[in-house]
Amino acid sequence: MDWLIKFIINKVPRPQLIFWSNFFRPLLDFYYRGNKFCDPINNKSYRKFLPYGYKNQRQNALSPGTLSLERHRLLWLYLKNKTEFFNAKIKVLHIAPEQAFYKIFKSIKNENYITFDLSSPLADIKGDICKMPFEDNFFDFIICNHVLEHIDDDKKAMQELYRVLNKTGYLVGYVPFLYPIHNQPVDYWRFSNKSLYQILSNGGFNNIIIEPLGGRFIVMYDIILPKKLFFIRFILSLLSIGLNMLYEMFHSKEYNREMYPSGYFFYAKK
Repeated sequence: MDWLIKFIINKVPRPQLIFWSNFFRPLLDFYYRGNKFCDPINNKSYRKFLPYGYKNQRQNALSPGTLSLERHRLLWLYLKNKTEFFNAKIKVLHIAPEQAFYKIFKSIKNENYITFDLSSPLADIKGDICKMPFEDNFFDFIICNHVLEHIDDDKKAMQELYRVLNKTGYLVGYVPFLYPIHNQPVDYWRFSNKSLYQILSNGGFNNIIIEPLGGRFIVMYDIILPKKLFFIRFILSLLSIGLNMLYEMFHSKEYNREMYPSGYFFYAKK
């Protein structure tokens, strides 16, 4: 299964990938049902999650039911437990929309949900994040996952995000740090905690919260371990999770993830 998923996500163009996944997702959802892993997005449980990664694959990363990854499920929990995203009447801009959220967010009746991307078939409006066709102060909420590292002029992008967000609006997103190069040749940047805070602050944002994700052994698994020995990678993935948990018994979780972050989840207010 590892080699098949790796082949598909690397070789099948994204529009076709999204199109065909709509047919296969119900089958995957049924086939992998179980009680070992829970997906908070659809509240269903599975006997396993699928591997995912363009180069180094992470085991139990992709939910069969929603095709969500770890960062998607984390964002879902944050939106559900820490914000009024699902209850308030708001205008939402979702940049580079993820398939895991698309239909659910579109179905929320009290939201004006607009998707935006350079080329994604899920985008309502296609264009450049550095020159967006929206009025000033238009959106209440912006979601921007795995985007900023692919923007050559990241400062201009941040200015645009600030411009189209209203005076009480929120920006949430994710950027990778200790993570393999992906989507070549347009993978330009890696932001540390301080550089991410600085670019958000310089862009005018306030109340900035940045949460590191990952840990020493999670990062080691993502970057160092062999790419083609799939059975060995599966065993080592379980070992890396166990070692990470053991490490956090002697060092705080905060220390482990601050020192060895795979990426950062960020939240900021205008």
